Amino acid sequence: MKWTSLNDLREQYLSFFEKKGHLRLNSFSLVPDNDKSLLLINSGMAPMKKYFTGEVIPPRNRVTTCQKCIRTPDLERVGYTARHGTYFEMLGNFSFGDYFKNEAIPWAWEFLTEELEIPKELLWPSVYEEDDEAYAIWRDVIGVPEERIVKLGKEDNFWEHGTGPCGPCSEIYFDRGEKYGCGSKDCKPGCDCDRYMEIWNNVFSQFNNMGDGTYTELEHKNIDTGMGLERLACVIQGVDNMFEVDTVRKILDKVCEISGKKYGTDKNVDISIRAITDHARASTFMISDGIIPSNEGRGYVLRRLIRRASRHGKLIGISRPFLQELILTVIEENKAGYPELYDKKELIKKVISNEEASFSKTIDQGLNILSELMKNGGTLSGEDAFKLYDTYGFPIDLTKDILSEKGMDVDEDGFNELMKIQREKARSSRKASDGES
Repeated sequence: MKWTSLNDLREQYLSFFEKKGHLRLNSFSLVPDNDKSLLLINSGMAPMKKYFTGEVIPPRNRVTTCQKCIRTPDLERVGYTARHGTYFEMLGNFSFGDYFKNEAIPWAWEFLTEELEIPKELLWPSVYEEDDEAYAIWRDVIGVPEERIVKLGKEDNFWEHGTGPCGPCSEIYFDRGEKYGCGSKDCKPGCDCDRYMEIWNNVFSQFNNMGDGTYTELEHKNIDTGMGLERLACVIQGVDNMFEVDTVRKILDKVCEISGKKYGTDKNVDISIRAITDHARASTFMISDGIIPSNEGRGYVLRRLIRRASRHGKLIGISRPFLQELILTVIEENKAGYPELYDKKELIKKVISNEEASFSKTIDQGLNILSELMKNGGTLSGEDAFKLYDTYGFPIDLTKDILSEKGMDVDEDGFNELMKIQREKARSSRKASDGES
């Protein structure tokens, strides 16, 4: 197993599956295409749903991609841990009614053990406890000893979301060693400790969930494979988390250079450095895909990321606008896989610098007022939170973020009620204006 850059890993994976007859597609936009169920693309298979359902005929029955993804449910945790992030890339090979388990499992093993030269003894497959077919392939075709094939239940190894196509999963875990383990002699994939890292997930879409507790066999079975690129890079590069992967680490190092701070010496400083690093990556890709900061939808997600990064910059002593400078490093580290970033460099710089400048005009005054309000402890009133939002441009999420650092809370119900009143006034005002014209 030799050290390989993240950009080279991406290319190795896509080239490998091209040789297996897959059509390589560029990453789809982070903005879902005619899919109102998603605010942002959050997985490799999300843009493929129309192919899996048969709504649209795929360009080929075998496809491989590296998909840009954004997930924000744990946004408040980003920075506070080394494993939470909003932006990541998902490698995938997909079959739409073509090959199935007999091909997908051996190809996964071939890529990991032959292409990447990961020692076989460090890889542990898991299967759904009722999937005897997948178990037999791992044991009899691949030759993995039975004691290293782990059977897991429906919660871990069966993919379904309500009615529709679903099926069992077979994951591949990498053994990081005893130092990451819990010490139990029974420690293996499925344990809550950090020893076994999932790096590959084959989803075998072979059933249709009828919604009444019954399942029927799909006539055309599909393969949906997902593998986090940054997670794979952690294994290949021998690092503990995504912030230490080469392309991400260079962004993190740029934050340190701009701030004059050293990573790894102060817990609170590290939180801010990680948050800025992640948010700069996410913001750059979102703007590249046409998202503009706003107060609603995906534009609001972008605004939160930029403002959160700007505030964390202030926390570590950066007193000037700096995100425009930082995103140049993001572009440089990612242009090999996404050349459009370089083509849109000026647009990205303009959007991010305008948003940072707008926020900078009010943040200092708002922070001072919030600091005074926090001296009383307890719960911040909805009225005070609304004033911070309405007058100083503080999103409620940023206020919550700052308060949580001090063990405080905010009256969100009160805030939401005032927001509702404001929207009704604005709506009435627009109607009156339309009536006059």
